[in-house]
Amino acid sequence: MKKNSTYNYVLAAFGAAIIAVLAQVTIPLPLIPITGQTLAVGLVVTILGTRIGTLSVLLYILLGAASIPVFSGMSGGIAILVGPTGGYIIGFLATAIIMGLYLDKFGITIFNAIVANLIGMVVTLTFGTAWLKIVGDLTWTAAFMGGAAPFIVVGIVKAVLAGWMGVIVRRRLEQAHLISFSGVQTPAEQRNSV
Repeated sequence: MKKNSTYNYVLAAFGAAIIAVLAQVTIPLPLIPITGQTLAVGLVVTILGTRIGTLSVLLYILLGAASIPVFSGMSGGIAILVGPTGGYIIGFLATAIIMGLYLDKFGITIFNAIVANLIGMVVTLTFGTAWLKIVGDLTWTAAFMGGAAPFIVVGIVKAVLAGWMGVIVRRRLEQAHLISFSGVQTPAEQRNSV
């Protein structure tokens, strides 16, 4: 990523804003709603990479913890983080790191981005289910049925969309010289180095 730290912080803030906006896209379900947060986390990490993507997710969580209404349903506060959905939100941080490390190791292709987003979905659902079990004093079966099973198919669709769209947006931003990643030359940089 570009060396300018101010620019990186602006990108991280922009990533956090994307997550906050997509978090407001909600499909209500009885126990845990389906939101655009997981799609947004996947998009942001795919587009911005491990470091800036993870910083975006951390900033999003901190804003929400500070009672700024960035979580789904225009909510915020520590009560959300310790409530039934808190495990998913905290899990976004682990998701961002693991997805980013996968993409760093295997490269940014649509296939790899989809795989990374599928892995991210599993990480998020694992954190969310474990937290739901603890907070709700549920059995593992009940926690899985309420906290993971309803989201698997939707999660796969969101992972495919985030991987596909994320790579396309990332390439466009690289071509426009708005982002540049170390070890990855934009087409203009490749032409200039010949």
